Amino acid sequence: MKKIGLVGGMSWHSTLEYYRVINEQVAEELGGHASAPVALESLDFAEIRRCQLDGDWAHAARLLTEAAQRCERSGADVVIICTNLMHRVAEEVQAGIGVPLLHIADALADRAGEHGWSRLGVLGTSWVMEEDFYVGRLARHGLEVVVPDAADRREADRVIFDELTRGVVTEESRAAFVAILGRLRDRGAEAVVLGCTEIELLVGADDTPVPLLPSMRTHAEAAARAVLGERVPA
Repeated sequence: MKKIGLVGGMSWHSTLEYYRVINEQVAEELGGHASAPVALESLDFAEIRRCQLDGDWAHAARLLTEAAQRCERSGADVVIICTNLMHRVAEEVQAGIGVPLLHIADALADRAGEHGWSRLGVLGTSWVMEEDFYVGRLARHGLEVVVPDAADRREADRVIFDELTRGVVTEESRAAFVAILGRLRDRGAEAVVLGCTEIELLVGADDTPVPLLPSMRTHAEAAARAVLGERVPA
């Protein structure tokens, strides 16, 4: 097996799920007591959050790159960033390491292709929904991207940072997200990317009629395939 490097802690709630899904997939494939060789670097999300709010992406890039380098020095053959938003600095991280960085948007595009989806809604933090590093990367795979309107983007961002990244899950926010998902479906989205890893703690396939593309699970399953020696998306 290959060794996977996880740059996590943003937040630790979803990093926990990454670790679980990767190991479940490896155990299912290999059986017995098999588990994934993992190097985990869990960052202090409070420091990363300050960088986000201050717009200090250069410092954030240094923190994530140094974490990825520590994973590489620990023997990681492939590295992943266990969050959607911090792929904003993915190019800098990849430039700083000598092993592949498995990008979350590439894993999502691969999965959308498997389903034959060409028009995706994206629901996540404001940066994920509005900036090219994420929706642009999906578009470069030939996908058409639909994002919520401004009011829905603000509400999604609020729930993510005020609640989900702190482990708070409420029925009120679940209902708000289900309504946003419905509006994306009404605008022609064939499926909706849950573009924040913590959203999977709030809504699932049983909550909405629109197909969901969960970013954390999709990314973690791609990481498990990399552990098992399968192709890493280019």
